[in-house]
Parts: sequence; structure tokens; C-alpha cells
Amino acid sequence: MSTIESPFFTEDVPAPAAGLATLEGRSVSAWFADHKVLDRVSLTMPAGQVTALIGPSGCGKSTFLRILNRMHELVPSASLAGEVLLDGEDVYAVGKRLTDARRQIGMVFQKPNPFPAMSIYDNVVAGLKLTGRRADRAEKDGLVESCLQKAGLWKEVKDRLRQPGGGLSGGQQQRLCIARSLAITPRVLLMDEPCSALDPTSTRRIEETIGELKSEVTIVIVTHNMQQAARVSDVCAFFLAEQGKPGHIVEAGATRDIFESPVDPRTADYVNGRFG
Repeated sequence: MSTIESPFFTEDVPAPAAGLATLEGRSVSAWFADHKVLDRVSLTMPAGQVTALIGPSGCGKSTFLRILNRMHELVPSASLAGEVLLDGEDVYAVGKRLTDARRQIGMVFQKPNPFPAMSIYDNVVAGLKLTGRRADRAEKDGLVESCLQKAGLWKEVKDRLRQPGGGLSGGQQQRLCIARSLAITPRVLLMDEPCSALDPTSTRRIEETIGELKSEVTIVIVTHNMQQAARVSDVCAFFLAEQGKPGHIVEAGATRDIFESPVDPRTADYVNGRFG
């Protein structure tokens, strides 16, 4: 057994498989111009597990998620403080390239965003060019099949790989985006409300995919759906911004504890639907 520790989470968990990464935010604060939106957020996201970020709208969950793979800094007025450690190395350290952070820490967005005119096949391998990875046709063929299988989409599209990705249903497009993210072999996969625009059947398939993927990649998901957080996550962090103050973590820990025996009454009120 290994021990995962953070200011909010200390629990014995099985040792992660080789290659899986632990992600940690340490005293992360964030601003848009002079408006502070996050205040000293510290959280460990354990290797090989699913960490859910929950809380009302406007409490900084998605901002924190975007900080984890250096998307926040692309906003002209944005700034931040603190550290983001991938297996102990700060992704914001001097000399660390933005492309390295993006390759190791992938992102799936709220709305499916495949390249609509590009084929299903080319959508999957699109990330290779962006990361400078070269692969011959046989390698690409194998990668496309493997990633689509992992995303739970292969059986549905294997006979139409040359058709446009934009012709898929919403749920299929989201799974295509997951396959595209997996093609660059990230160590962490961030998911920003990946099911919010999907029907219940597509949502179930995405959740099944998350459960299957966590043995290969560490996952962090933002969700407003408490039932979904309870179903898919191992660790849960409750964010809150009160009375105009910046967002912070009220409580974090094993998902079962957060839902069944939370320490803070605000957590209990939120997960039981009394506000938010």
C-alpha cells in the first residue's frame, strides 16, 4: 500500500500502475485582472484514480482545472500563484515548455469539439502533429483503433473512419474527443463537465469509459451532477465561493466520506441539494 497525502486527503490506496501520475496543486490562487477567483487551493489528485471537483457555479472549479494544464495563462488578463506538480515537478517551472504540459495533461471540454470537416480517423491522429510525434501508417492505424476502443467508440465507427467527425452524434463526438486526447498518451486527463450537453444514454457511456480509463490515466473531472460525482469518482473536492470571496476548497477526501459523512455542514448541504 502507498499513502497519498494532501492538506485535505490522506488515505491508504493501492499503489498505482507504472506510468500513472499524481497531480498536485499547492496554494493555487488565480486572478482575472484584479479580481481574485481562487484563494490558496491545495489538492492532491491521486494516480490512477478519478478526482471530482464539485461546487456551485462561479466557485473556481473550471479555472482550477484549466490552471492544471496551463490553459489559464492564455487569457490576457489572467494571472496565478502557487504550484502545479506532476509527480513532484512543477509544470510552471522556468524552462518547462507549454507543449510538454499539454502533452502530459490532456483536456476534454464541456462541448464536444472535434474538427468537423476532418475524418474520424484524422481527428484521432490530429494531436500527433501538434506534439511533433511521427508515426507511419501502420502505427497510426493501430493508434486509431486502440484509442477509439478505449473511448468506447470503435464498434460504432470502425466501418466509417473516413467520414467526417462532425457527422457523429453529440455523445459520439465527445467520445471522439476523448480518443483524440488519448492519442498523445497523456498521463492525466482533465474533463470539464464532459456530459453536461449529452443525453442520459450518452452520459452513461462516457461514465463507463471513465471507469475503464482510470487504470491507464489519472482523471480529474468537473461536474455539477452529484449523482455522477458519486458514481465515477474516488476522490471528491468541494469548492465554494461565499459572499463575493474567491473560491476555495471547503472539504476534500474519499468520495464516500464526502457524500456519506462530510465534516463540514456546508458540504452536507450541497451534496444533499439544499443549495447550489
